[in-house]
Amino acid sequence: MLKKKAFKVATLLLTFLFVVGLVAGCGSGSGEEGQGAAEEGKTYKIAFLGPLTGPNAGQGVGARNAFLLAVDQANESGELPFKLEVMELDDESKPATSASVAQKAVADPDVIAGSGHWNTPCAEASIPIFKSAGIPFVIWGAIGPSLTSPENYPNTTRVCPTQAQENIPLAEFVIGELGRLKWAIISDTSSYGKSNTEAWQNEVKKYPGAEIVSLDEIQVGQTDFRPILSKIKNLDVDGVYFGGVVMEAALVRRQMVELGMKDTLMVGISGIVDDKFIETAGGDVAEGVIAIKPGMNIQKMEGGKAFEEAYAAAGFSEPYGAYGPYAYDAANIIIEALKQVGPDKAKLVDAIANISYEGLLGTTTFDEVGQTANIASTIFVIQDEQFVDWDDSEYKSGQRKLPGSK
Repeated sequence: MLKKKAFKVATLLLTFLFVVGLVAGCGSGSGEEGQGAAEEGKTYKIAFLGPLTGPNAGQGVGARNAFLLAVDQANESGELPFKLEVMELDDESKPATSASVAQKAVADPDVIAGSGHWNTPCAEASIPIFKSAGIPFVIWGAIGPSLTSPENYPNTTRVCPTQAQENIPLAEFVIGELGRLKWAIISDTSSYGKSNTEAWQNEVKKYPGAEIVSLDEIQVGQTDFRPILSKIKNLDVDGVYFGGVVMEAALVRRQMVELGMKDTLMVGISGIVDDKFIETAGGDVAEGVIAIKPGMNIQKMEGGKAFEEAYAAAGFSEPYGAYGPYAYDAANIIIEALKQVGPDKAKLVDAIANISYEGLLGTTTFDEVGQTANIASTIFVIQDEQFVDWDDSEYKSGQRKLPGSK
C-alpha cells in the first residue's frame, strides 16, 4: 500500500515538473523568437569602395553620397527589420589600397555586401577578396569588360555598361554620324586604358575609310604630352580619342590647345565626364570636347527629378557626378535583395544575381555573367563650361561648330 502511494506521488510530481518545464520553455526569451527579436535591433553594414581622395575623388565622393542617400532612405522607410550602415572605404584609385580596404571590409562580420569601384584595376584587386569571403559585390562604376565573367559570377554583378558598350555608340556618333575618319589614340597603360584602345580599334575597323594613324600609351600620373601631340599635329587627324581618365585627359586637351590644335576634336568615354576635367583644362580650352556617359540624361529619367531633389535635400555639397545614379541603384538593388531574403550572404548573392529591379536607371537585370542588360547611353558635349546633352546643345542645332568642322 505504501509503495502504491509513493508511486502515485512520484508520478504526480514528475507530471507537475514536466508541465512547469513546458510553461517555462514557452515563456523563455532565449529561444528562436527571442533571437529573432534581437536581430531586429541589429545593424548590418554595406561596404562602399571608391576614390574618396586623390585626382578622381570627384567621381567617388559623388557616388558615395548617392549610395548614402539610398541607404538613409531605406532606414527611414522602416521596411527592413534592422538598420543598415555604410562602411566608407577610400581606394585612392590604387589597386593595392583597394585590396587592403577590401580585406578590412570582409574581416568585419557585420558586412553583408559590398559595392565599388570607379577604376577597373581597383575592382580587379577587390573582387577576388569579396568572392573568397562569399560576400556579394555590385560594381557601380568600373567598366572593364572582364570584371563580369563566368569566374566572378554570381558573386559579382555590375549596374553600368562596359567599355565596349560605351565605345560602340560613341563610334556610331563621331564616325558614323559626324564623319570623322582619321584618328589618333592616346590611352594609359592600365587595364582600363588598354581595353579602351582595343575597343576603339575594333570600332574604327567597322567603318569604310576610317583609320587609326597614331597610337600612343601614356602613364597614369604623366603630365607632359607635348612630344606625342606634336607628332599627332603633323598627321592632320580628324580627332583624338583619349582612353584614360580625368586628370591626364584635361592636360592632354590643354596641351593640344597650347600647340595650336584647338581645332582638333577630342573625344572620350565616361572616364572624362567630370567637372574636374573642365576645371583643369580650362573652360574655353575644353569647349567642344565630346564624351559619352552611360545611362539616359538624368533630367530625362522618370525618377530623375525626385532623385535630384532628394540629393539636394540631403545637403551634400558635392555634385553626384556621372556615376551617382549608378551607385544609387547599386545600393537599392542590395536593399531590395535584403527585403527578399534577409542578411544571409549566400542567399543575397543569388537574390542579387537574379533580381529584376525597377529603379532610377530603369529596369536592371543581369545576364549569365552578371552584366546589366540596361546599356543606354548619352552623348555629351562641353558647352559654356558644362557637359550638355548633345540633343539639347547649340552644336546639335547648328548654332555652334565643333572643332574641325568643315
